[in-house]
Amino acid sequence: MDLSSVISLLGGLAFFLFGMSLLGEGLKRVAGSRLETILGRLTSTPLRGVLLGTVVTAVIQSSSATTVMVVGFVNSGVMQLTNAVGIVMGANIGTTATGWLLTLAGGQGGGGISSATVFAFVAFVGIVLYFFCKKQGLKNVGMILLSFSVLMSGMQAMSAAMSPLKEDPAFLELISAAANPAVSLLIGAAVTALIQSSSASIGILQALSVTGAITYGTAIPMVVGISIGACVPVLLSAIGANVNGRRAAFIYPYFNLLGALLLIPFYLLDRLLGLEFLSLPVTAVGIAVINTAFNAAAAAVEFPLMGTLEKLIRATVPDRNAGEDVENLLDKRFLNYPPLAIEQSARTLEQMAGAAKTNLERALDLLTQFDREEYDRIMGREDTVDRLEDRLGNYLVQLNTRQLSDAETLQTSKFLHALTNLERISDHAVNLADLALEMNTKGISFSPQAGEETALCVQALREIIALSFGAVCGDDAALARRVEPLEETIDAITTELKGRHIARLQAGQCTLELGFIFNDCITNFERVADHCSNLAVSVLELTDSRLESHDYLRTLKQSNGSAYRQLLREYGSKYLAPLRKADPEAP
Repeated sequence: MDLSSVISLLGGLAFFLFGMSLLGEGLKRVAGSRLETILGRLTSTPLRGVLLGTVVTAVIQSSSATTVMVVGFVNSGVMQLTNAVGIVMGANIGTTATGWLLTLAGGQGGGGISSATVFAFVAFVGIVLYFFCKKQGLKNVGMILLSFSVLMSGMQAMSAAMSPLKEDPAFLELISAAANPAVSLLIGAAVTALIQSSSASIGILQALSVTGAITYGTAIPMVVGISIGACVPVLLSAIGANVNGRRAAFIYPYFNLLGALLLIPFYLLDRLLGLEFLSLPVTAVGIAVINTAFNAAAAAVEFPLMGTLEKLIRATVPDRNAGEDVENLLDKRFLNYPPLAIEQSARTLEQMAGAAKTNLERALDLLTQFDREEYDRIMGREDTVDRLEDRLGNYLVQLNTRQLSDAETLQTSKFLHALTNLERISDHAVNLADLALEMNTKGISFSPQAGEETALCVQALREIIALSFGAVCGDDAALARRVEPLEETIDAITTELKGRHIARLQAGQCTLELGFIFNDCITNFERVADHCSNLAVSVLELTDSRLESHDYLRTLKQSNGSAYRQLLREYGSKYLAPLRKADPEAP
C-alpha cells in the first residue's frame, strides 16, 4: 500500500467520521430538541423500553450516547435500574441501523447511475436547502443531506483505498492472524475503544470487506468485539456516579459479554456439520446482517432474563453505603444533551422553590406562634436553598457554554433570574424568623391593632407567593400576569402600615424597640413581594422573547389596561378595603 493510498484512506476516514457526527446531530435536530427526554418518561414496561431504546438510538446514531444518557437518568433517580436494562437492549439493536445505511455506498442507482452521482446530487440539494432556505427545519434537512453525502463519500474513499490490499502479502498475513476468533474479537474491541463509536468501526469493517479477504469467521467475532469496545465510553461516564449510576453503566458490557457466549455453539455447530460457512468471504451487506442478527438475538435471549441480569449487576456493584445520596439531578452527563440538562435544571429549580416557599410560610407562622424546632428547620432549609442555588448556578453557566437554541438560551436565562430571586426570598424568610425569635426571647408582641394589620398583609403575601411560585414551576403566564397588580397592592398596604406605625409611635402606643421589629417585618414583606414580581416577569419573558422586565413593568403601569385595573380593584377590595374599614381615620 503506497503513500498515496494511505493518504486517501486517512482522508476517507476523516470524511466518514465527520459525516457520521454531523448526521447524528442533524437527525436529532429534525426529530426534535426534546427527543432524549422521552427516554426518562416512556419506560413503564420492559418491552416499551426496548422499543424506545431502539428508535432513539437509530435516530441519534449512537448506542453509547443513549446508554450514557441512561446512566445519567439512573444516577439522578429519574429512572429505575429495571427500566434501564430494556433501553440498553434496544440501544444495541438501534445502533445497527447505521450499518444498513452504509451498504448504500457500494450500490448502483437506478438506470445504471453510480452511487457517487446519486450522493453528489443529494449534496447539491442539501447545500441549496442549507444556504437558501430561511426556515430552520429546512436548514436542518439540508444539513442531514450534506452530512449523509460526506459520510458516503468517506465510505467510498476508504473502500477505494483498501481495495488494493487484497493483493498485499502483509495485509493477507495480518488477516490470517485475525482468523483466530479471540484475536479478531480483541481487534474489534480495541479499535472501537479507541475511536469510541461502534457505528464507525462497523463502517471501517464494511470498507475493508471490499478486499474479499475478510471471512464470516473473522467478521462475526470482530462485530462482537466492536460491541464490547463500545462499552468503554459508557464505563468511563460512570466515574463519579452513585451506586445506581455505576450499576446502569454495567448493563451494556454484561449484555454484550453474555451475547458473545452465543457465538460458542454457533462455531461448534459449523465445525461439527462441516458447513464451512465461516470460511466464506463477507460483504458489506453480510456485516450489516451479522451486526443486526447478533444484537437482536442477544436481546431475544436476554429479555426473559432481565431479572437475573439485574441481580448480577447488583452483585457486581453492591450498595456498601446505604447513606449514599442517590439523587443528583444536575448530572454532568446531561450537559452534552441540553434538553435533558434543562429539564433537570427545571426539577432542581422546583426543589429550590419548594424549600424557599416552605421557609417563608413557616416564618410567617412564627410571627404569631413561635416554635423553636420550626425555627431550626427553617435554618436547615436555608442551607438547602443556598446549596441548590450554588449548584444550579454553576450548572447553568456550564450549560451555556454548549450550543443552545434560542429557546434553550432563553430558558436558562429564566432559571438564572429565578434562582437569584428564590434565594433572596428564603433570606427574607430567615430575617422574619430571626425577628420572631427576638420577640419570643424578649417576651414582647405586637399590639392587637398592629397584629390585625399585619395579618392582612401576611394574607396578601401568601397569595402572591402562591401565584408567583405556581407561575415559575408551571411556566404559567396567566398566573404570572396576576402578580404585578397584587404586588402594587402590597406596596400600598405596606406604605399605609408604616404611616400607622409612625402615628402609634408619636402617640406613645408603641415602644421604640417593638417599633423597629414591626418596621423590619413590613420591609421584609415588601421585599418579598418585589422578588415575587421579578419571578413573574421572568415567566412572561419566556412567553415573549421580545419582553424586557423593566419595559414590561413600565408599559404595564403606564397603560393601566382594563385587565390590570380589574385585578387592582379586586385586590384592593380584598386587602386594602378591610384595612381602611378597620381604621377609617388612619393615615
